[in-house]
Amino acid sequence: MEVLGNGLTYSLNYDTRFSQSLKGLGGRAGIGYVAIDGNSLTTIPLVVNYLFGKDKHYFEVGAGATLLSAAASSDFGPVGSGEKGSTFIGTMSLGYRLEPLDGGFTFRAGITPIFDRTTFFPFWPQVSFGYAF
Repeated sequence: MEVLGNGLTYSLNYDTRFSQSLKGLGGRAGIGYVAIDGNSLTTIPLVVNYLFGKDKHYFEVGAGATLLSAAASSDFGPVGSGEKGSTFIGTMSLGYRLEPLDGGFTFRAGITPIFDRTTFFPFWPQVSFGYAF
């Protein structure tokens, strides 16, 4: 589970390496959903990442995109009353990852720069907790 980060509010994610090593190239996909007063936001973050490090301590660098889908019963950000809309935003991931060699509790913390054609948030925080198996 990631709080803030690529899913903007929170997201549940599956992360995998593309090789047998804990470091190297991998990817992550997730989903988040928030509904408040008839307004809803669904996020689907997709990220390709690379882990540098050894033992259980890694530095993560990643880039991807997040699908944002909003529905509004009243004016809600970029979506007007009674409307639905979707867009993609670009994301990056820079931070520390603790991942034990034999599985178990994992932890990530860092920043997630978020951007689109008109906006750039360079220091959007990310924190996640999970379980490696």
